[in-house]
Amino acid sequence: MSESRERREFCPECGETVPPRSEPLPGEPRDRDRLLCDDCYFETFDLVDAPERVAVRVCSQCGAVHRGNQWVDVGARDYTDVAVEAVTQALGVHLDAREVSWGVEPEQVDETTIRMHCRFDGIVRETAVVEETTVPVKIARETCKRCGRIAGGSYAATVQVRAAGRTPTTEERASAVEIAREVVREREDAGDREAFLTEVDRTDDGPNVKLSTTKLGGRVADRIVQQLGGSVSDSATLVTEDGDGNEVYRVTYSVRLPRFREGDVIDPEPADLDAVEGSGPVLVRSVGDAVSGVRLDSGEAFSTDADLSEARQLTHVDDADTVTVVTVEDDHAVQVLDPETFAARTVPNPSFLTAEELTEGAELPAVKVDGEVLLLPERETE
Repeated sequence: MSESRERREFCPECGETVPPRSEPLPGEPRDRDRLLCDDCYFETFDLVDAPERVAVRVCSQCGAVHRGNQWVDVGARDYTDVAVEAVTQALGVHLDAREVSWGVEPEQVDETTIRMHCRFDGIVRETAVVEETTVPVKIARETCKRCGRIAGGSYAATVQVRAAGRTPTTEERASAVEIAREVVREREDAGDREAFLTEVDRTDDGPNVKLSTTKLGGRVADRIVQQLGGSVSDSATLVTEDGDGNEVYRVTYSVRLPRFREGDVIDPEPADLDAVEGSGPVLVRSVGDAVSGVRLDSGEAFSTDADLSEARQLTHVDDADTVTVVTVEDDHAVQVLDPETFAARTVPNPSFLTAEELTEGAELPAVKVDGEVLLLPERETE
C-alpha cells in the first residue's frame, strides 16, 4: 500500500508548522534560520549590520583621506561625501534581502562629527522590510606622510640652474622655477602624491630647486634644458641608510644654460668657425644643440654647433634704440640718423629689411656696437 502524504516541517523555536522549505543546493550551508517561521525569523532579523561609529582620517594640511593603507586626494571642500562613502563601506546588508534601496540624510553636529541617518528598504521572505539606523562619523584630523615630509624639509634631488660664462637673467631664473612648479603640478594631477617642491633657494648664481624625488628632479632638469637650452649633468651623494639597510642618495642635477640667449648680439669670429662663412655681428635667435641667428650687416643666416667659448657678447635687443631712415643709398647701404649724435651716417642695409620698411622718415630699431650702428629686424624687438 502506498499513500502520498504532505511533508510537514516545524519551527525549531516555537514548534509552529511552517511551509516546506526548498532544500539547499549541493555545497550550500544548511542554515537553521531557513527552518524558522516568519514570526520567529523577523523577531531577531536585522536588515542592516551597522557599526556603532565610523572614523575617517583626514589630513589637516592638504585634505587627503586615508583609505586602506594609503592617503588619497579627494578634492572635497567638505567631508560629507567622504562620510557617506565611509558609511557605505562599513554597512552590511543581510544576504536574504533583495531589491534593497537606501537613502541617507547627513547631520553636521560639529566640525568633526557628522551623524548619518540611514533608511533601508528591502524584500525578505516576500515581506517588505524597512530599517532605520544612525551612524556617527568622526573626522580625525592628522598629518599625512606627504605633508609631514614637506613640513620636515625632505628632499631627494636638487636642480641647480646656472649659465655658462654669465649669471642667469631674472627672466631665466623665474622661468626655471616656474618650469619646476609646472612639472610638479603635472605629476600631482596624475595622482603622484610623492611629487612636491620642497624649497627654492635663490642664490646670486641662480636658483637651487629642491624636489621630493630623484625622478622628479630629472624631469625638471630635462624640461628646463628643453625650454631654455643648455645641458645637464648629475651627481649623487650618499646621505643615509633606510630601515632595511639600503643606501639613500641625494642627486644634484646641474643645469648649465647656454652662454648666449635669444636676443643677444654676439661676435662669434674669435671662435674656431671655419665651417661658417661670412663675418660680422650675429643676432642670436635660438640656442640649444646649435646657435643660430642672422648676420646684422648682411641679413645672412647663421648657424653653428662649434665651440663659442671665445665669442664675445656685444649687446642685447633689449638695449636697442630707434633710428630714422634718411635715404636708401643702394641695396647694400642705407643712411640713418645716429641715435646718439643725430648726424646722418651710412650703415649696412641687411636683406631682412623690406622696401616698405626703408621708406624715408621710417623709424627702425638698431643697436650701436663698437661705434657702429646696426639695424635690427623689427619683430625681434616687439
